[in-house]
Amino acid sequence: MTAWLEEALAKVAADAAALRAVFPAVGRRCGRGPSAVPGWTVDDVARVRLLEAATGAAAEMPDLYRYGDAAEKRAVLRGLSFVDTGDAGRELVADALRTNDTRLVAAAMGEYAATHLDDAAYRHGVLKCVFMGIPLADVAGLDRRTDEELLRMLRSFAAERTAAGREVPADLVKLLNEQDG
Repeated sequence: MTAWLEEALAKVAADAAALRAVFPAVGRRCGRGPSAVPGWTVDDVARVRLLEAATGAAAEMPDLYRYGDAAEKRAVLRGLSFVDTGDAGRELVADALRTNDTRLVAAAMGEYAATHLDDAAYRHGVLKCVFMGIPLADVAGLDRRTDEELLRMLRSFAAERTAAGREVPADLVKLLNEQDG
């Protein structure tokens, strides 16, 4: 794996278009198991390293996402926090937030989303995470992006769950208690 990844890093550093060939091969060559980065897989780490190494990766990322499998899409979403794409990554985050794939939704709500999404889109992403059971600890920027409107939305969600006799996620209860107390 290490030799292959080093060779792939050199290829993409020389020509970002090489990402098109090496990105899909990462899972087979590097593995798909857990990595030392909490919540990330080995292939996530390797793919983000490839994106960081490729000058011009930002131009390749939309197609890597569009034509990639779920693991490749997840890595592109994670890579948005490491590669300067400006506002171009918003479309990818919006697409991921329209899915029902918890891995993509969680990856979409990384630091890129916390920095680049407008308030309404960020609130939508947070509420989607809560609705899908994605831990709030996985949502970047919650400490600095929580506002009264988001709290109102989260309180309404909690009230609806309670009225329906359903459990309110513990991390949501904690957040609301911290804000109210």
